[in-house]
Amino acid sequence: MLDINYIRENPEKVKSGLEKRLFKDIGLVDEIISLDEEKRKLQKEIENLRSERNKASSERNIEKGKKVKLALSVKEPEFEKKEKELKEKLLSLPNIPDEGVPAGPEENKKLIKKVGEPKDFSFTPKDHLDLGIALGIIDCERASKVSGSRFAYLKGDGVLLEFALVNFAMEKLLKEGFTPVLPPMLIKKEITDDLGYWSGMSNEGFTNNENYYLVYDPDKNNPQSDSRLYLVGTGEHSVVPMHKDEVLDEKDLPKKYVAFSSCFRREAGTYGKDTRGILRVHQFDKVEIVVFSKPEESENIYKQMLEISEDLMRELNLPFQVVELAAGDIGYPTAKTYDIETWMPGQGKYRETHSISTTTDYQARRLNIKYKTPEGNKFVHILNGTAFAIGRTIIAIMENYQNEDGSITIPKVLQKWMGKEKITI
Repeated sequence: MLDINYIRENPEKVKSGLEKRLFKDIGLVDEIISLDEEKRKLQKEIENLRSERNKASSERNIEKGKKVKLALSVKEPEFEKKEKELKEKLLSLPNIPDEGVPAGPEENKKLIKKVGEPKDFSFTPKDHLDLGIALGIIDCERASKVSGSRFAYLKGDGVLLEFALVNFAMEKLLKEGFTPVLPPMLIKKEITDDLGYWSGMSNEGFTNNENYYLVYDPDKNNPQSDSRLYLVGTGEHSVVPMHKDEVLDEKDLPKKYVAFSSCFRREAGTYGKDTRGILRVHQFDKVEIVVFSKPEESENIYKQMLEISEDLMRELNLPFQVVELAAGDIGYPTAKTYDIETWMPGQGKYRETHSISTTTDYQARRLNIKYKTPEGNKFVHILNGTAFAIGRTIIAIMENYQNEDGSITIPKVLQKWMGKEKITI
């Protein structure tokens, strides 16, 4: 949620930021400012009436006290109504993109750098599903029989490869001061609202709950029921709200977490797209990093998080590029996102494997997460990023490290957990 004081003092800057991210209802800014003025006017009137009520009480002026009470009975509900309406409109505004973020739609993303060169194979490289079927480590056919389309079994060395990646990430991130977390995979509806993804379409496609899986609904006749529970779309969805309504100690910041969890997406609107293998599935695993920081430290922490994700890919020796997403393609709560796109020989193109984002204080305001300072409590900045999207990283390893005989060489940094140098038939 944006700071009402910031909106009031910088209306044109807010409008410009919203236009940059292709937000259609720019007039909402003026509505918010007008509502805020009305609310503050009512607040002043109520304060004056309460002062008169206290004075009448001290003077034992019963008649005046009755008149003031009657006036308050009208003004106070009116104030509450305005306050509720203002909050609803504030919640419907997305975050303002960082100044350097490219304006406009997805195709306006900016290439920051390329690392490594795609391998020049002496044979025609296969895609991960053909390799996985031949090696017996990916089975989509049986998963479809059990769970439907866009599910898969990882088997044998495929499972060992997943946990080698998890161990590799955890080892590195523990040395960087991150606390490991196994978070819940079910969250309340109120939490999904507070995170800000439901307020509008984000780069992860969460709009009006179409991409969340509702798994528990005891009150089916009440669509606003808070007893509903939803599966997380990514680990951050249950890690970010962990400190909801808390005031953190300044000395404990930055607070850094690394979470391993399964993630669930309905992938609404993507049917017929990337349906082959395990690239775009309904269930996948991720190692995710989340940081709560002081505002003045968040930009440096953002750079450190990007560097960590890059280092992981460098150590795997996979070719990748870093791009800055355009404002029209970033998440609703997000101010800036860098993606790492990794080369996939089976597709002959770079595909997204990582996202590193800052939500500044937007989610902290919605979740009421602050930290204590000598000058008073302030909202934290919240950042999130991918260490590994496991399925897509497995695809990248399989396709980049494949050999002509169909075997897959295991990256050196993973061999100690795999206990072998190759995956063979």
